[in-house]
Amino acid sequence: MTASAPPLRVVVVDDELLLRRSLAMIIDSEPDLTVVGEAGDGMEAIAAAETLAPDIVLMDVRMPRLDGIDATRDICRLPELGHTRVLVLSMFDLDEYVFHALRAGAAGFLLKDSRPEDLLDAIRRTCDGESLFAPSILARLVEHYVGARPTGPAGPVRSRLEQLTSREVEVLGLIGQGLSNDEIARHLTIAVKTVKSHVSHLLSKLGARDRVQLVITAYDCGLVKPVAAPTPDQRHRGVV
Repeated sequence: MTASAPPLRVVVVDDELLLRRSLAMIIDSEPDLTVVGEAGDGMEAIAAAETLAPDIVLMDVRMPRLDGIDATRDICRLPELGHTRVLVLSMFDLDEYVFHALRAGAAGFLLKDSRPEDLLDAIRRTCDGESLFAPSILARLVEHYVGARPTGPAGPVRSRLEQLTSREVEVLGLIGQGLSNDEIARHLTIAVKTVKSHVSHLLSKLGARDRVQLVITAYDCGLVKPVAAPTPDQRHRGVV
């Protein structure tokens, strides 16, 4: 981010006031980030997003009146909030939360025990088009999708791959494995700028809203293989 760029605008959503204010203080301590609003439940989150049009909504899952999954779905459906990304923050990495959050349009899923620096990095990367998940969550996502689908792509899923170049298919598979743009560039020995160009083409050709939908497509097309569970030391790292 350049010195002249305005700070990224964040809305913090959590039904626990103390935690919400603590998160806001952490975010506001950074010169390139600013909290423009807070909400205590899903209904307030939607209203805040519509009024403030933030860059990021940091969304809790379990809340009264309307939970974070339904609020995420409603926010992501609004055309006027096409630039807004939802980053889900939860105490639990239960499969049902992760899967529903992704299908609702969330751009990432972090655990509440993540380090402050990881949270700040997640906000910045999400605004830059990346999507973040704890490695334990990503590994289970891969296992779930690989186990749930038939072997090999077929029908409409196969047609998705046919419209891609061989390099784009390769990049899509690496995105599905959880590699960041920098990691993909090193793996393929190409420039990061070239990787970003391939990602842009994938989003356009596949009609995907964001990188998370590319990850889901990679699973559906059979490009992702099960990965080993992460070690405890890796738990707080991971970029999709």
